[in-house]
Amino acid sequence: MKNGIIVYQSKYGAVKKYVHWLQEATGFPCLETPKAKIAEVMDYDTIIFCGGIYASGIAGLSFLKKNSNQLKGKEILIFCAGASVTEKVVVKKLREQNLTGPLKDIPFFYGRGQWQESKMNFFDRTLVKMLRKAAAKKEPHTYDPQTKVLMEANGQDCDWTDKKYLVPLVDYLEQELY
Repeated sequence: MKNGIIVYQSKYGAVKKYVHWLQEATGFPCLETPKAKIAEVMDYDTIIFCGGIYASGIAGLSFLKKNSNQLKGKEILIFCAGASVTEKVVVKKLREQNLTGPLKDIPFFYGRGQWQESKMNFFDRTLVKMLRKAAAKKEPHTYDPQTKVLMEANGQDCDWTDKKYLVPLVDYLEQELY
C-alpha cells in the first residue's frame, strides 16, 4: 500500500467507524481535522479525507480548502458519510455543493452513515424538528432523498454503516498502485 494518512472529522461516530475500517484496509494512520497540522499531512503522498454530512455540507472540508495550495501534487480522496441513500443524484448533488474550485476534480466516495437523534446536540435536534414539521406539510411522494430519510427515521436511531461502502475507495487505491 502507499504512504498515506486519513484526515477526518466525525461528529456523531459514523465517520470514525469508517476511518477505523479504512485503517484496517490500508494501514494508514489517522488524524482528526481539529488536531491536524498541514506540515504533518505533507509527509504523506496520499491523503484520504473523511467527513460527515451535516445540512448538506461536509464536516471538516475547510481543512482541504484552506490548504489546497500546499496539497497540490498529493493524491487526495474524499469519503463522506450521510443518512441519505447512495443514489447517484444524492452523490452528484453533494459533489456539486461541496467540491468546487481546486477540489472539484478530487475522487469522491459516499457511504451511508447513522441517524442518532438521541445523541444529537440541542441545535441539531431543533433543526431536525423544524425540518420535519415543514416536510409534514408536503406529500410524501414529493420528498427528496434527504427528506425521505428525515421522515422515516422519525426519532429512531438508525445505523446504516457498512464496510461495503469503502470497497470503491479501496479498489481505487489498489488500482493506482499499478
